[in-house]
Amino acid sequence: MSINPSNYRDPHRLLRHKASLLAQQSGPVPSPCISVCRMDSSSGWCTGCLRTLDEIVQWSRASDAEKRQIWLDLAQRAASTTPNNSL
Repeated sequence: MSINPSNYRDPHRLLRHKASLLAQQSGPVPSPCISVCRMDSSSGWCTGCLRTLDEIVQWSRASDAEKRQIWLDLAQRAASTTPNNSL
């Protein structure tokens, strides 16, 4: 998947875009980690990738179908956050 992150000022917009592409593809599913690893205590989500601790821990053992579902969940979380309502 070739995406230029510099085209996205809002990292959660990029996350939503990647999720929509991954839903249409087969094969290995990349991690949503963007190396901004800090948990938000009010939401329970990583401020970078929006995953929960359980999703982060389970990622390496999850099937591709489970990983795609996590990506879809992340897209919904990202849609519920905005730059003014971000974590």
